[in-house]
Amino acid sequence: MASRRKAREYALQVLYSADLAEVSVGDALRGLWAGQMDGELAARPAESAEVEFAEGLCRGVESRRDEIDALIEKASANWRLQRMPVVDRNILRLAAYELLAMQDIPASVSINEGVELAKAFGEKESRAFVNGILDRIAYELGRGGRRHKKKK
Repeated sequence: MASRRKAREYALQVLYSADLAEVSVGDALRGLWAGQMDGELAARPAESAEVEFAEGLCRGVESRRDEIDALIEKASANWRLQRMPVVDRNILRLAAYELLAMQDIPASVSINEGVELAKAFGEKESRAFVNGILDRIAYELGRGGRRHKKKK
């Protein structure tokens, strides 16, 4: 059964790989799917719905990366984007893209999925860090956010 959570994991792998290797998202996507076809990267191959959702996320992040990075920078007052752990940075990009461009996905779902990715792939502190930043971004975008007041 196709899973958006699994698709988000694939998208994170692609964004992480592209960021770390400084290659295009297209190259990283080709590498991921080629590895899957060779049976190297997954217990089961990605289903077509997972591939479609993952590719949409990756291409969306790539096309709006400057805007997304600006949102993350604004929400993370004491952290410059380049100093963030690569995994956390790309989880934030992925979830921020959903918050920004995918109105059909509730903000709480995008935030929760980002936190779940942080729990699975980040460091011990990643979960709280990702949750706080995404909550601020959701608030700034008018899509929720629980604990933040607009700055005057």
